[in-house]
Amino acid sequence: MRRPRVCDERAALPHVRLNLLDRHIFTSVLFTCAAAVGLFAFVVLLPNIVRELLGPLLAGQFGFDTFARLVGLLLPFAVSYALPMGVLTGVLLTLGRMSADSEITAMRSAGISVARLARPVFVLGAVCATAAFYVNFESMPWARQQYYREFAAAVRANPLRIIVPKTFIRDFSGTVLYVGEREGPILRDIWIWELDDQQRVKRLVRAEAGRLDYDEPTNSLIPTLVRARVEERNQENPEDFTKSPKAASVDRAEGVRISLDRYFGRNLERMKDDWLTYPALRERQAKLDATTPAPDKAVEHARDKMKLSLILHDRLTLAFAVFSFALIGVPLGIKVSRRETSANLGIALGLVLTFYFLTVAIKWLDRRPELRPDLLLWLPNVLFIGLAVWLFTRIDRK
Repeated sequence: MRRPRVCDERAALPHVRLNLLDRHIFTSVLFTCAAAVGLFAFVVLLPNIVRELLGPLLAGQFGFDTFARLVGLLLPFAVSYALPMGVLTGVLLTLGRMSADSEITAMRSAGISVARLARPVFVLGAVCATAAFYVNFESMPWARQQYYREFAAAVRANPLRIIVPKTFIRDFSGTVLYVGEREGPILRDIWIWELDDQQRVKRLVRAEAGRLDYDEPTNSLIPTLVRARVEERNQENPEDFTKSPKAASVDRAEGVRISLDRYFGRNLERMKDDWLTYPALRERQAKLDATTPAPDKAVEHARDKMKLSLILHDRLTLAFAVFSFALIGVPLGIKVSRRETSANLGIALGLVLTFYFLTVAIKWLDRRPELRPDLLLWLPNVLFIGLAVWLFTRIDRK
């Protein structure tokens, strides 16, 4: 009775070894991918923090708790772009190291195929792709909208904190402001440059003193200037100095408005389609499909429909790219067989840049809906999967 039991135990040993091997590969790739995603998320996050949040924080427009909350709301946006490259880099680094240490060779000598070795990587790629779908369609859109709302609310609590003395403030739409001194709402040595669409100075206002009042209905600052000099330039060509600009000195200057669109809901209207969650996106698509446009609006209506379809397919392809990169990372990692992080990072960066370049190039066709650029967005994924299958067949032949 004992002999069959021994045979059963021996028959179960390969299965046990493969389970241990799967866990070893899965955990190794998982931790490396997590570190890579964290690194690339930081790289994506840092420019946004410096450009949008660091200045207001140092100027005292909001506290550190608000700063930390806004950084947290930026995180899903960074993760959505960091996931594909992080997964690819993690797979390349892990399998490249295992191949350089002859671990892959030992596994294949034991009769384990490359496709079987890659199964834990495929599982991890599928899990990460599922997470990317959630981030792209739910977490990121909600976080971006909430980010702009909280940013606006933080500035609206005390809009005059925007004014930093002895600093050229270029954050306003169509206006540059400089203030020499500030005592509460009272300002001294005020310079206001009003710009045209080409960022040329069309009007220059300089005042000895004045005050700024916030007008909430128009989301703008209204300066009241004392002992001001107003210089009006040629509206058609402000840089034409063949004629002297009109200049006038007044005891009190009013009527100037400084728009705060940069802060208040800056992108909610402009990006209302880009930051829709999946249910809202599908609802908007259904409304457009149910609308019959007038003949003169047919072209614009088709472009609006294509814009929504591009947004939908762009998020889908970006999420599926996580799995595509995991797939192509397996044969590349085994083939490269290097420990050097720089070489693997270079390969990952080249592949990701190629993917994004193709995606951006296809998006340029958004005004040609008849070419179906929304479906063409899947072309980079198809190319990468085809390349991965070809590399797998080449490795199996060796």
